[in-house]
Amino acid sequence: MTHGIALIKEILIGDLDNTEQINEEKAAGKQIHPYAKHITRECTAIVRNRPVDQKGIYILEESYYTYPGKETEVKPLLFFIEPHGEKSVLLHSMQVPERLEPAEVINANEHLFFDFHELKESERFKPALYEYHEGEYFTVHHPNDLGNGMTFTLIETLTKDYLQVMELLERDGQRLTPYDTPLIYKRIKT
Repeated sequence: MTHGIALIKEILIGDLDNTEQINEEKAAGKQIHPYAKHITRECTAIVRNRPVDQKGIYILEESYYTYPGKETEVKPLLFFIEPHGEKSVLLHSMQVPERLEPAEVINANEHLFFDFHELKESERFKPALYEYHEGEYFTVHHPNDLGNGMTFTLIETLTKDYLQVMELLERDGQRLTPYDTPLIYKRIKT
């Protein structure tokens, strides 16, 4: 395993949320960001028929978002992360197979598996380069053209202490994301 893969695994794997950020916003009088939680685990072992020479790992991220006054949105995300150079990594967003209901695609599902032959990369989210920086952190600034004037830009700084995540959705240059600053995820202390 390369240094970049080992480090990004250490940063991403676990349970993280932005409770501290939300509490600060509420104390200041207004919640701006949704409450957001990631439950992320490596799931390479449940990918059947994977080529033995494939370098990289698969991770399953359960993402939960709760906007003030709305029901929680659940988004299961499957990623393949491969080495890129000595320390950087390339993240591929994979489509969750259609045979699976979203509620089944959770890390706690003991029966969950993926078959390598059914996995396809997302057509809309192109591979993102996470650049390694001395000091043991990664950054990404990754625009995606969704068509019809829509763009989605992922801007992240990932460290061992926090994840700073901005998912910027725009139409014809106008921001649709209801906030203009990143979510700040920290590891949930158990």
